[in-house]
Amino acid sequence: MTLPVVPAGKLPTRAPEQRWLVEQVWSAEAVGIIGGEPKCGKSLLALDLAVSVASGTPCLGRFPTARAGRVLLFAAEDPLHVVRERLEGLTAARGLDLQRLPLYVITASSLRLDHGDHRDRLCETVAKITPVLLVLDPFVRLHAIDENAAGEVAPVLAFLRQLQRKHHLAVALVHHARKDAGRARPGQALRGSSEFHAWGDSNLYLRRRDPLLRLSVEHRAARAPDDLTLELCADPLVLRVTDTATTTAAPPAALSPAQRIEHALATARAPLGVRELRAACRIRSETLCATLDALATAGRVIKSAAGYTLAG
Repeated sequence: MTLPVVPAGKLPTRAPEQRWLVEQVWSAEAVGIIGGEPKCGKSLLALDLAVSVASGTPCLGRFPTARAGRVLLFAAEDPLHVVRERLEGLTAARGLDLQRLPLYVITASSLRLDHGDHRDRLCETVAKITPVLLVLDPFVRLHAIDENAAGEVAPVLAFLRQLQRKHHLAVALVHHARKDAGRARPGQALRGSSEFHAWGDSNLYLRRRDPLLRLSVEHRAARAPDDLTLELCADPLVLRVTDTATTTAAPPAALSPAQRIEHALATARAPLGVRELRAACRIRSETLCATLDALATAGRVIKSAAGYTLAG
């Protein structure tokens, strides 16, 4: 029996408004990673995404939810009362009633994606609940495989891809980054096999930049927004966008590229990355990078894993 084939001109299309689950943050029916080092807010970001989709409210208070619907969540590390407290805080901050949200929590003591019977039970649960988003947090608690072995990781990720395609849902998988990966690109900093980075359609990466957090977004088939600076707010515990780069005062147009960079760094509240500097200085990437190299060589700016700062 041959494989099904269709002329390219008859491939299905999707309207722009149907391409997002959450605009700029997560594509419709996308699988992907919410990654970062331990204790940098990954689980809270995953819960924020879950509440946003279940309620139809903006993610992080900024990004509109394009497709609201049921959400299914498995939080493997936190006790159920902690999950509830966090969800109540997130919903209270938005003026929502948690009891009214179509947000369902798997209460099983364990879920092993490398066990056939557990995969079958998850498939049956997804078929029953019909969520538009499945959140699994974190991957390390969902298996007993070697995360560094592509041959062991790939079948587990393939199962989640099959689940996504069969039930037309998005899958957000929380996963740790390496503790020593501060200088690596976000996707390359993920712990274990490179299969994780290759697998995702939409990926979110968090890095701690005390006292703030840096969020990088990555999409397979869409333009990603510039990196965002987040702050962790208490009572209730929520993440907020601070817009370090966009809140800096715009430099006068008459300044040279070097002066514009120094002006942006002087008015920023945290180190700035290349994307943030490009937005703040409004100069071309090629010019920006060349000028940064010259400033660093002259000792006028300092480059670190967190970004660029003024020397002295």
